[in-house]
Amino acid sequence: MRVVFGGVHALIAAAAVQGPIGPFLDGKPKQWWEVMETNVLGVMHACRAVLPQMIERRSGKIIVLSGPGAVEARPNFAPFAASQAAIVRLVETLAEEVRDHNVQVNAMLPGGTYTSMTDEIIQAGPSAGAKDLEEAERVRVTGGIAPEKQIQLALFLASERSNHVSGKLIHVNDDWKRMEHGNINPAAYTLRRISKV
Repeated sequence: MRVVFGGVHALIAAAAVQGPIGPFLDGKPKQWWEVMETNVLGVMHACRAVLPQMIERRSGKIIVLSGPGAVEARPNFAPFAASQAAIVRLVETLAEEVRDHNVQVNAMLPGGTYTSMTDEIIQAGPSAGAKDLEEAERVRVTGGIAPEKQIQLALFLASERSNHVSGKLIHVNDDWKRMEHGNINPAAYTLRRISKV
């Protein structure tokens, strides 16, 4: 495949599991391991698979999808939230390591979208908490964030227009188009971000 297509130019790491829903003390350590293995180690393995050729070619884009819990507490979803914060810190750290090789690594928050995870929250009922349950029901009815909006951000992050953007956590509803031509404060759009999404 590398001979035909020239290798991997952009990786989108999007696989994740939600894990147990409910109070922290009701969860089992084995369930935590399954969440971390898929959500964090899965991203690590995907990055390790493509980085050598990107570094050799001195060009590449890695986009890691992140979810709720990455920027704020998410009661009743402790394993998932912890995994999301972990992958964002992995993105920030990896971005610094490969910066001199012209490889950009960013995390993208695609916003609420109707998936099987939405159904898991609804099926969990009160164990999910009122806020998450209400949001899941709204997303089930509306479909959530329009896929076109998510695709625009992903295309930007995969393009040369974002060569100066790396180690960032960008929500689909952020004013990310300003990034194309503007200077970015080093602390902006990171795990330490102040603004709510």
